[in-house]
Amino acid sequence: MDKTQDKGQRAVQSAEVGARLLLALAGQPGPMSLKDLAAAADMPPSRAHPYLVSFARLDLIAQDAGTGHYALGPAALQLGLTYLHQLDPVKAAMPVAEELARRTGYAVALAVWGNFGATIVRMIDARQPLHVSMRAGTVMSLLNTATGRAFAAVLPVERIERTLAGPLGDPDQAGRPLSPAQRAELETAVAEHRAHGVARANGRPMPGVNAFSAAALDHEGQPAIVITALGHQDHFPAAWNSAAAQAVRGAAAAISRQLGYR
Repeated sequence: MDKTQDKGQRAVQSAEVGARLLLALAGQPGPMSLKDLAAAADMPPSRAHPYLVSFARLDLIAQDAGTGHYALGPAALQLGLTYLHQLDPVKAAMPVAEELARRTGYAVALAVWGNFGATIVRMIDARQPLHVSMRAGTVMSLLNTATGRAFAAVLPVERIERTLAGPLGDPDQAGRPLSPAQRAELETAVAEHRAHGVARANGRPMPGVNAFSAAALDHEGQPAIVITALGHQDHFPAAWNSAAAQAVRGAAAAISRQLGYR
C-alpha cells in the first residue's frame, strides 16, 4: 500500500510492532539471538518473546534447537516467493519514474530487454518541449544511446556480443563480427558504469540532448529494467557527478529495492 494513501485508515498497532521483528530478521544475513533481535526491533526481549512464539506457530520464524537463535521460517520464504512471482518490474518502476520526472522536469523513459534488444516501454514527457524520437516500442541502439549502454554494462558480455553482431537493435550489423571499435565501446560502457553507476549520452545520438541511464536489478541481481532521464544540454548537465546523474542512480536503486535486490 502507498504510505501516502493510508492516512486515517484503522491500523493494528500490535501487528506493526511484531512486524518489526520480522523486518529485523530480514535485514540480517544469519540467525539472531533473542537479545540482538529485540534490540534491532527496538524493544525489550520480554516484549519480543511472545511475538516470536506466535510467529513460530505460523512458521514465519524458526528457532535453532541448539543455539536458540531465530531466523525466518518457511512461511516467510513462501511470502517472499509469492511477492516476487507477482511482481511486475514496469509497475514497480512507474511511481519512481513519475517522481523523477516531476522532481527534475526531465523526460524519463523505462526500457526492458525485449526480443529486439533494449526496448522503451514507458515514456514521460519533459516539462519543457523536447524533440526526441523515443516512444513505447522504440528499440534503442546498444552502444550509441545511454539506455542501450546501461544494458550493455550489466548484461553478460556474450549476450551483448551476439546482439551487436545480429539484427537486435542494429539491423545493419546483421551477420557481422564485432569490430575493434565496437569492442572498445563495449569495454568503455562497462568501465563507465562500474565507475559511476550510470551510463551517459552526451549529445549523441540526438544532438543537443544529454541523458543518463541506470539499470535496476531484481532479487537475483539480474537487470530487470533501465531508467533513463534526458533533457536539452542547456538544462541537463552531463558531468558524472551532476544532480541529474545522482537522481538517476537514486531512482535505479529505489526500483532495485522494490524488486528485492539487496
